[in-house]
Amino acid sequence: MPEPTKKEENEVPAPAPPPEEPSKEKEAGTTPAKDEEEVSPPSALPPGLGSRALERKDSDWTLVETPPGEEQAKQNANSQLSILFIEKPQGGTVKVGEDITFIAKVKAEDLLRKPTIKWFKGKWMDLASKAGKHLQLKETFERHSRVYTFEMQIIKAKDNFAGNYRCEVTYKDKFDSCSFDLEVHESTGTTPNIDIRSAFKRSGEGQEDAGELDFSGLLKRREVKQQEEEPQVDVWELLKNAKPSEYEKIAFQYGITDLRGMLKRLKRMRREEKKSAAFAKILDPAYQVDKGGRVRFVVELADPKLEVKWYKNGQEIRPSTKYIFEHKGCQRILFINNCQMTDDSEYYVTAGDEKCSTELFVREPPIMVTKQLEDTTAYCGERVELECEVSEDDANVKWFKNGEEIIPGPKSRYRIRVEGKKHILIIEGATKADAAEYSVMTTGGQSSAKLSVDLKPLKILTPLTDQTVNLGKEICLKCEISENIPGKWTKNGLPVQESDRLKVVHKGRIHKLVIANALTEDEGDYVFAPDAYNVTLPAKVHVIDPPKIILDGLDADNTVTVIAGNKLRLEIPISGEPPPKAMWSRGDKAIMEGSGRIRTESYPDSSTLVIDIAERDDSGVYHINLKNEAGEAHASIKVKVVDFPDPPVAPTVTEVGDDWCIMNWEPPAYDGGSPILGYFIERKKKQSSRWMRLNFDLCKETTFEPKKMIEGVAYEVRIFAVNAIGISKPSMPSRPFVPLAVTSPPTLLTVDSVTDTTVTMRWRPPDHIGAAGLDGYVLEYCFEGTEDWIVANKDLIDKTKFTITGLPTDAKIFVRVKAVNAAGASEPKYYSQPILVKEIIEPPKIRIPRHLKQTYIRRVGEAVNLVIPFQGKPRPELTWKKDGAEIDKNQINIRNSETDTIIFIRKAERSHSGKYDLQVKVDKFVETASIDIQIIDRPGPPQIVKIEDVWGENVALTWTPPKDDGNAAITGYTIQKADKKSMEWFTVIEHYHRTSATITELVIGNEYYFRVFSENMCGLSEDATMTKESAVIARDGKIYKNPVYEDFDFSEAPMFTQPLVNTYAIAGYNATLNCSVRGNPKPKITWMKNKVAIVDDPRYRMFSNQGVCTLEIRKPSPYDGGTYCCKAVNDLGTVEIECKLEVKGVNTPGQPVFLEGQQQSLHNKDF
Repeated sequence: MPEPTKKEENEVPAPAPPPEEPSKEKEAGTTPAKDEEEVSPPSALPPGLGSRALERKDSDWTLVETPPGEEQAKQNANSQLSILFIEKPQGGTVKVGEDITFIAKVKAEDLLRKPTIKWFKGKWMDLASKAGKHLQLKETFERHSRVYTFEMQIIKAKDNFAGNYRCEVTYKDKFDSCSFDLEVHESTGTTPNIDIRSAFKRSGEGQEDAGELDFSGLLKRREVKQQEEEPQVDVWELLKNAKPSEYEKIAFQYGITDLRGMLKRLKRMRREEKKSAAFAKILDPAYQVDKGGRVRFVVELADPKLEVKWYKNGQEIRPSTKYIFEHKGCQRILFINNCQMTDDSEYYVTAGDEKCSTELFVREPPIMVTKQLEDTTAYCGERVELECEVSEDDANVKWFKNGEEIIPGPKSRYRIRVEGKKHILIIEGATKADAAEYSVMTTGGQSSAKLSVDLKPLKILTPLTDQTVNLGKEICLKCEISENIPGKWTKNGLPVQESDRLKVVHKGRIHKLVIANALTEDEGDYVFAPDAYNVTLPAKVHVIDPPKIILDGLDADNTVTVIAGNKLRLEIPISGEPPPKAMWSRGDKAIMEGSGRIRTESYPDSSTLVIDIAERDDSGVYHINLKNEAGEAHASIKVKVVDFPDPPVAPTVTEVGDDWCIMNWEPPAYDGGSPILGYFIERKKKQSSRWMRLNFDLCKETTFEPKKMIEGVAYEVRIFAVNAIGISKPSMPSRPFVPLAVTSPPTLLTVDSVTDTTVTMRWRPPDHIGAAGLDGYVLEYCFEGTEDWIVANKDLIDKTKFTITGLPTDAKIFVRVKAVNAAGASEPKYYSQPILVKEIIEPPKIRIPRHLKQTYIRRVGEAVNLVIPFQGKPRPELTWKKDGAEIDKNQINIRNSETDTIIFIRKAERSHSGKYDLQVKVDKFVETASIDIQIIDRPGPPQIVKIEDVWGENVALTWTPPKDDGNAAITGYTIQKADKKSMEWFTVIEHYHRTSATITELVIGNEYYFRVFSENMCGLSEDATMTKESAVIARDGKIYKNPVYEDFDFSEAPMFTQPLVNTYAIAGYNATLNCSVRGNPKPKITWMKNKVAIVDDPRYRMFSNQGVCTLEIRKPSPYDGGTYCCKAVNDLGTVEIECKLEVKGVNTPGQPVFLEGQQQSLHNKDF
């Protein structure tokens, strides 16, 4: 068997690749091996293909027609969608080793911050992490033009830098992207000519694309014929100089079906050839053999002693009848007999630590067409079968229509049936469009035939009829024709487009147009036109539309939410024919169109409610009513105005530790109309004004535990409430608190007393309390034999003594006490042994204080608070009596405790004086004690003071003791004198104990009066007793007698000094009437209108100042006109004066008018 032809080629070293790009198998259209070069998809159609594009399906390359101008339309659409770029990066070409820069610009007028930009190679490789020696990314900002400029610079470009690149820019919800290509051309170097087509054109089993055929080189646009021979082209040179996006075009043009092998081969040739120490001669890059032939692989070793192993697709080859090994000196030979398609794969040989590899391509013999297609004629709607035969069973055959491949599928009208060597193309329900030239192709031949499709005569069996339907009902237009052919529906001359609501049904000869839920826009002229026939079937549809309110855009409960202070424009779509009239209302108040803050706007297809500046009070239910000739419609819409929440109430710190605390708070009273999402907490030192945020994630609960505080430092905390609208104002700060630890345990826990049901314990405060202070104590006990501790006090104990009550007699209990402060409870202090609950009787004993063993004296009005301690167990019974009678508890308060009794009088009176007896009784033992209380007051004055004798400059006085001594002994008297002329009193004797005294050194010629005050331990009496007669200290000689004068009589009857004047007034303006009067005693003034006294009338006001009398009439009317009278009366007489008042609506020319306060000169006169 002859050996296969070997394809010689030299490998060309390739430059170091840039950052590797992720594999894009689908874009490249191949399945690259693990060491293949990544190939980016073509960014545009290859030149020369016009409007034809490539599609890859199961490793076959076919041509797909693209509508003219579609590519340009897509580019225009992409440019219109550019919302951020003002300048996009453009593709470019660069030689190996040169630099190139791509620039993108973004306008920043509407951007609050810098946009985010990313550069990609291919689809997914982010170039931000690849910046370095060969790639630099820059960005600048021009403040005047407000334009961001982003640059990507490629330095010293290499061959593998070529490909498709993408630039993406994002800002919030905006996004924009742009793709561009980079072509890299080599400046020098050539590649040996290699027939790459013969090396890579293969198919067969056992590979990813095994059994697939490529007919790309045979396809033509208009006719199917054998491709003419073309001059030899160095495909390898084309591949070497082409950019990756053109690989698919070259593969399609030159019939290369194994694009994966082509790319692998290209990569091998670009690798730098390395000298091998083990192989003197390595395997050729590729071998080709016909199916059933024999192939020979030869390597030459540098050392014949090296062991050689052969591998196929990574699995070691063992000697067999198919695989034969030979050794000839340093040559190692592998023969593969009877090559099949499964042998088409990669082979390599290892010698020591080195290996060399090659690929074997198995070529399959061509398939011939043995029976040609025949021309066929059919009618529309008939089934058509085109049949041919090939040289082998189940061969791969391609069908074409007018040069375009037919691809059968679930939705295709074409089906292909294979019966051994027979291949049949089936067309169900042939149409005029199926008339064409059909061809079939194999690897070794082709055949074609023409199909003609004619029409049958058409008859209208059932025409369309006019319809009138209600809105929302179904519209069904139905017709029947004699032939089963498709047709087109039009409405008002425009094609009808199918949708979820509009369905076009074609079943045999019946055509239906079904419209579910008829709308007003469905009204019109409908026409059905069968395809290929010049026949039309018309019908008219009329839709009746009562008014409707469309609330689809609102929530389920028709609620609209608006932020306070914003403008609400609520547009409600409406429908109806004729257009309905819309009326809005809130409660009983209608909302009209206009320029108010709350108004409505009407449009043909909608009604709008406008609230310019929303307020909280605008929340409520708004009603909209529609009415037209077809009916009415009503709807209610709830408007909810939301705002920032109110600040919460000041938080409460419930527990503190050495560096932490626990705080609680209540939600704000008003949540702003939106649920509270959480809270922010801030903290500061009391002495500082700087607040620090404690949480950056919302706290969902109403409790929080701040930490990392300094022990002993006072802190304050506050709260912010957050809803969907924003953050509230801060709450008031909490009460200052100090993080501190608990105190040490209490000390010296002892038993104070025991009864049959109680135990009283005493203890001392803790040794170490700390800055947090001490809030109180908790006393606990448990019964002997149990471990359940019971809290004896519900509230904290302030004192260091507590009585445990409700204990069973003869029980034994253990007791412990804890100190509590803001940081919590301390360690407990235990009583060392169990306590027996059993009372010991102790006889009573009263301990009267020393100051109460004598009479207790207090003044009237002072408080009496006496504490008398006693002893006795169990608790004694106490009884108080005053002077042997029961004490009136309404006047005297008695308070008893276990160790003392208190008698308390808030304001002592002299009646509280007396002997108070206390009796203390314990069982059969009785103890008594008495206390004397004396309540004293100031004494009364002496009863009678007499002048016994007057001689010279001396006067002898006597008096009797006072009748009331103030419940205390009289300690003395005080005597005072006064000259009759001035009656100024001067003290002459103080603290005098007798009831008679002589006053000396009086002034001769003066006349004196004397008075005497009583005095006790409370002080002087409030009043004094004065002598009835005076004492004259006469001088020797003639006595002067004073003259007698009579008093002057100033009394006078009333008299008017200024009369009233007739007056005119203007209706609606205040008017006044003035006069002056004198008299003594001061006369009483009475005003009258038409002889009727004016009393308590709010329309009149009356003033009198220094004899000037004024009557003010407020805003008079014509009915207030009349005769007014002022009357003055005193004990000596009565006087009256009158005037007339006329009230006019309009001023009369030439007539004087007196307005409010006539300017008349009134002089005050002395009365």
